[in-house]
Amino acid sequence: MTTFPRSPRLLKGAIVAVSPLNPLASVTAFQYNPATLTRNLDVQMAGGEGAERVEALRFKGAPKESISLEIELDATDQLETAAPPAVAFGIHPQLAALEMLVYPASATVIANTILSALGTIEIVPPTAPLTLFIWGPKRIVPVRITSFSITEEAFDVNLNPIQARVSLGMQVLSYNDLLVESPGHHLFLAHQVAKESMAALGGGANLASVIGGNVRLPV
Repeated sequence: MTTFPRSPRLLKGAIVAVSPLNPLASVTAFQYNPATLTRNLDVQMAGGEGAERVEALRFKGAPKESISLEIELDATDQLETAAPPAVAFGIHPQLAALEMLVYPASATVIANTILSALGTIEIVPPTAPLTLFIWGPKRIVPVRITSFSITEEAFDVNLNPIQARVSLGMQVLSYNDLLVESPGHHLFLAHQVAKESMAALGGGANLASVIGGNVRLPV
């Protein structure tokens, strides 16, 4: 890393899990920001084959957005300085923090097992924490983890992983997916408002500058 005094401070991307049962959010900051991030938007329009003409330009809601990225984890620097967690566990703690995003809490599993043994007819499925993907101050969105792949690439003498790549697939949860009382509902709405502000900055060219002449569009 450069020591040039005017080098910009690099923000870290992160995944944050917030649960009503745990007032302390689980924050997993990326050790190295992914070099690439792939986003796909599935447009949600009301009009379709056989639909009435009046429906052709109506939205059903926000597009369904999916995000995929690859995270790199490496304990080499910590091992060189003999940092205790890395020496004892390698990158197990970081991997475990990510993996817990897709596990129900063990306390809930145990409680449901007891209720089942007592003959409770209906067992409520465990609720996942509200998971937030943070990629800078302009992109904080609620997400659901849809795919998770870990490739462990190097190990210490105790077979603790010390290098790994984690491939994550996420679906962004919009106000179409979340109850209005959910914090995620309002986070996504704020995300869209910020995007609209960015769009206003990026769409400054007028139509005449594109096709020339004095052009007026019907409204």
